[in-house]
Formats: sequence, structure tokens, C-alpha cells
Amino acid sequence: MKTTNIMIVGVGGQGSLLASRVLGELFLMKGVDVKVSEVHGMSQRGGSVVTYVRFGDKVYSPIVDKGEADYIVSFEGLEAARWLPYLKKGGTIVTNTQQIDPMPVVTGVAEYPEDIIGKIKAAGANVDALDCLALAEQAGSSKAVNVVLLGRLSKYFDFTDAEWEEALTRCVPGKFLEMNKKAFYIGKNAE
Repeated sequence: MKTTNIMIVGVGGQGSLLASRVLGELFLMKGVDVKVSEVHGMSQRGGSVVTYVRFGDKVYSPIVDKGEADYIVSFEGLEAARWLPYLKKGGTIVTNTQQIDPMPVVTGVAEYPEDIIGKIKAAGANVDALDCLALAEQAGSSKAVNVVLLGRLSKYFDFTDAEWEEALTRCVPGKFLEMNKKAFYIGKNAE
């Protein structure tokens, strides 16, 4: 099995670390070598956060270099654009269309770019974009954006729904499990 590289990018506090843990658990359950690296950055202050998940027959490093990511899972459009150079030719970005203003935009020093998703597509990336916040709210919590994104990402892999559910069960606290399963399927089946 060739090594597959996934980057999960977002803003601190969005649940990217849980998403990377669920993916890591899923691949471990399948018996493949997996490496997960968490880079927090300024996560406590709403800054950019990136985690790397790499899996295959033998993975030697958890880090994904520029031009190597098969998938970028993005919690926000500007973060998808920021990490676009890491996507390999033919790779896919699964992104939330929600706009979260970075500090320069909040303070009025800069403006949020217009049509960021359109610009990413124009750069040649395969983009699967959803309003994951609205979908998470349908599932019962705005905090489930991460699991909506995992549901969407699941469409690109050959794992069964039962395997994804088992990984969720192992990583999500029991009192939030049913809502997260619902968020997963809403993301997976969204049109």
C-alpha cells in the first residue's frame, strides 16, 4: 500500500486534533502503519493549526512536505488557500465554506479575499466544499464541523461505515457519540 498523506488545517479550537485522532485510530484498526503529527501553532489564540496523518505499508515520518498531500481537510476557506502549495497534483481539498476572519481582518488591517473557493479551484485543485457549520447544526451542535468534514472525507476511502463508527466510538466521549455519528453521515451524504 502506497503512503497516503492527509493534512487537516484550521483555526484553533475547531476540533482538528479529534479529527486526526479518529483518522489515526481508523488506520490502526486496519493494521496499516500510521503516523500522526500535531502542530498547534497559536491554537489557543485562534491561530492556524495543522495536523498531519500519513498511512501506508511503512511510514517513516509524520510530516507532509509541499506538493505531497493527497488530501487537505480544511475547516475554513482561507486555511485551504494557505496550505494549497502542499497539495499534490491531482489531490483533493475537502473544505468547509465557513469564513472565519483572521486577526488582520478583524483589526481592519486586511480584507478577507473574495471567492476564496473559486480561486482555489482556479489554481487547479479538486475541491469538495460544503457549508459544514450548517450541516453540524443539523446534527445538533456547531462544534461537530470536524466530524462533518470526516464524513465527507470518508467518501474518498474504501472503509466501511462500521469501521468509521468504531473509530468514532473509540475517540469520542459517550455522551457526544450519537450526535457525532449523525454529523458524520450528514457530511458523507450531503449533496
